[in-house]
Amino acid sequence: MVEVLSDSSFLLTDNPDAADYLIVNTCGFLQDAKQEGIDTLQSLAASKRPEQKLIAAGCLAQRMGTDMAAEVPGLDGVISIRHWPDIGHFLTAIETEPRTRPFLFQPTADCITPELIPMRRTELGARASAYIKIGDGCSAGCAFCTIPSIKGPMRSRPRDLILQEARTLVDDGCSELILVAQDTTAYGRDRGEQHGLTNLLQALLTSVPDTRWLRLMYTYPTHVDEGLIEMMATHRQICHYLDMPLQHGHPDVLARMRRPKDVDRILRWIENLRRAVPDVALRTTFIIGYPGETNAEFESLLELMQTVQFDRVGVFPYSREPGTPAHDLPDQVPEEVKEERYQHAMRLQQGISLARNQKLIDRHLEVLVEGTDNGISVARSYRDAPEIDGYVLVHGELPVGTMARVRVIGATVYDLTAVPVADNEGKIDGR
Repeated sequence: MVEVLSDSSFLLTDNPDAADYLIVNTCGFLQDAKQEGIDTLQSLAASKRPEQKLIAAGCLAQRMGTDMAAEVPGLDGVISIRHWPDIGHFLTAIETEPRTRPFLFQPTADCITPELIPMRRTELGARASAYIKIGDGCSAGCAFCTIPSIKGPMRSRPRDLILQEARTLVDDGCSELILVAQDTTAYGRDRGEQHGLTNLLQALLTSVPDTRWLRLMYTYPTHVDEGLIEMMATHRQICHYLDMPLQHGHPDVLARMRRPKDVDRILRWIENLRRAVPDVALRTTFIIGYPGETNAEFESLLELMQTVQFDRVGVFPYSREPGTPAHDLPDQVPEEVKEERYQHAMRLQQGISLARNQKLIDRHLEVLVEGTDNGISVARSYRDAPEIDGYVLVHGELPVGTMARVRVIGATVYDLTAVPVADNEGKIDGR
């Protein structure tokens, strides 16, 4: 939306008081995220000027439509995820067309498809990293997930447009390109490609060879293949980092989730990955308190965490979402049990994360500097995805947006501390 509006001579501001249009991009996936969107809209509605327009966009807007007005009486407009590329026409229509409140955008012609909009770093505070969405929607059909009902099945973006976007971003100063989709490993499968992601990675490495870091997010357990392992092991630009949401560690729970349930196969794959890429950082997510989860099944999840020793783990209590198959499953787990299990899993992972971070002390890392404050540089290594993982806090103020070599001198559960080192002081670990 920022890209489209910038091309239409709109100016972006991060100051709500200075804006003519207040656009809130919402999430409709989990109850907590939905509530965050509603709270933000309500807060802006309470303080906006009469001439300002408040607009709800994103997945919650897609899910609720004009029903959002019951939650946010001051709402002026709603635009769904299927129509966001036409945000410029939407802002014109909200000013000129007779309408009821809130205005629900219903274009008379097909709007621009997202595939036709190459993105650039026009957003406020442009950083040296950028996300590239390689597809949208999901065909996995997990029992707990609302994404297919909101976004529809997986649709891969054309490869040439992804390459064009990557080239533009790197030319604009990006050091890190982060490939995202609801399932990045499903890339190309909707077009009949069996190795779409690895082919895309090879094309990126060929056409944008000056990319410093390529990072993969949201890989599906049974879609990751040996070709991806080989690419990570042989191409230095691909970060030795893999985000593979497993969701649980017991096959019966995974079966109820409609997820891949062959835990032994996943363990063998992780073993092969670590053999080929010894310094790989593994991130996963788990849902605890899924309907019917027994104490024994939860203990099985803890055993998996202990066995694999993941570097990063996100733990989420199950959220009962209307319209999903899991919503009506029997044996819903009480909230107090979910909370107890959540705390137990987090305590276990915090100990594992601390131990794995401590092993990095005295190691050299390459880091991407994101900011400075009071003589400290806030940076990330290949082990840290932006906004969800930790930081490397480096003594001294280094140029923002640059890559630097550092030596780790301390570790906490989530973050590392480090000092800069000269170029001839040893090998850098990981990419």
